[in-house]
Amino acid sequence: MESSKLFIVTLLITQALFISHTQIHAAAPANPNLFTEYIGAEFKNVKFTDVPINPNVEFHFLLSFAIDYDTSASPSPTNGKFNVFWDSANLSPAHVASIKSTHRNVKVGLSLGGDTVGKGFAFFKPTSVDSWVSNAVSSLTGIIKENHLDGIDIDYEHFKSDPNTFAECIGRLITTLRNNKVISFASIAPFDDDQVQSHYLALWRKFGHQIDYVNFQFYAYDKGTTVPQFINFFNTQSSNYNGGKVLVSFISDGSGGLSPQNGFFTACSRLRSQQKLHGIFVWSADDSKANGFRFEKQSQELLAAPH
Repeated sequence: MESSKLFIVTLLITQALFISHTQIHAAAPANPNLFTEYIGAEFKNVKFTDVPINPNVEFHFLLSFAIDYDTSASPSPTNGKFNVFWDSANLSPAHVASIKSTHRNVKVGLSLGGDTVGKGFAFFKPTSVDSWVSNAVSSLTGIIKENHLDGIDIDYEHFKSDPNTFAECIGRLITTLRNNKVISFASIAPFDDDQVQSHYLALWRKFGHQIDYVNFQFYAYDKGTTVPQFINFFNTQSSNYNGGKVLVSFISDGSGGLSPQNGFFTACSRLRSQQKLHGIFVWSADDSKANGFRFEKQSQELLAAPH
């Protein structure tokens, strides 16, 4: 009699645990409400405090850029020894600490590479995998700790290396920084260009499990992009970066892709209804300052809305 009672109690507890686990799992949002803003590349005196931050989203700033070039008048590659090339006067370590203290939902990372440095392209140009990784881990650990940063974004757009070398260098860098507890997130920022895609897809195939977000530059598509085209582009890149959280994006100056004025938020709503909207990112705060960050506010409102 006692053993049967015990069995029934155990069964009830097991059922209760199963039900509560199921409810907890079901209550978790299907997609994170991540909003990411690149900041500091264009030296327009934009500050973290200029940008509206909705408390109901996960908010990432990405300082743009750290580049492994020297800071001379005619910069040269430094094989993984990174320097700060963002507007550090307005976006200093103290500013980072302050915005994170004021807004608990904010994380700040740095983006590596970018399009240009000085008057030329910023090339990924390692001397060797081992030396580049060693230099990059050392220099970036220092920059990340000094600036109270949380993560890194990979935005190299020009290459003087083959895809496998890029994959090995970047993959080992992210893995080492993560294992050393220096970063808590990592993202990549490819766009639809054959050379760019060959490098980032090689990285994805080998180290995709180390990459949290794919900040795909959908604004690199033509300016006349329509909502159906945008959805098709998104599905294509989600297939390319299979299993990745591909973020949608627009460019503040309206120079490419699907703009907020022409249906970007319609496309976001459609993707959200299909459980495909993983987050939104914007290039960039520097340009958005002129319009009062109107579309940053709208993006965050959409992400924060119940669904």
